[in-house]
Amino acid sequence: MRKSLSLAASLAFALCSSALAAPAAKPNDAQIAHIVYTADNIDIAAANQALAKTKTPKVRDFAQEMVRDHTAVNDKALALVKKLHVTPEDNPTSQSLQAAAKQKSAELAKLSGHAFDVAYANNEVAFHKTVNGALQSTLIPSAQNAELKSLLQTGLKLFQEHEQHAEQLAASLK
Repeated sequence: MRKSLSLAASLAFALCSSALAAPAAKPNDAQIAHIVYTADNIDIAAANQALAKTKTPKVRDFAQEMVRDHTAVNDKALALVKKLHVTPEDNPTSQSLQAAAKQKSAELAKLSGHAFDVAYANNEVAFHKTVNGALQSTLIPSAQNAELKSLLQTGLKLFQEHEQHAEQLAASLK
């Protein structure tokens, strides 16, 4: 069972990784804004799912942190796009992220107890690695607006902390 869960997680994040790592073309600022907003919403939804399913205090604490931090980043992003009069633009990367997240959420919904906690923590590690890699390699270098680029760089620092926290959580659940 553990092997099949691991394989399923690997497949889901292979989709997510390729979606973020190799967009069809260099994304513009409106597309970047949509990608970031989508990724934040995906992690908020995953955290809310964890809050509904887990009884483990350290998993609950982590999930609450994800909701708080990703909501704050989205609020800042929305304020920035409003200030800049930019409308976030849906794009294939955002759509691929949403599809992979829907699949992962369905997989996690079938789990409970320790199995859920482990799968959620591993999902968070993989998701943050993917998002952080995309921020570094594609989204930050592609951003044209200095304020957007700065927000992305600040987000990257926070999300790298999330990745480390998720790794610690996953290790503690083994």
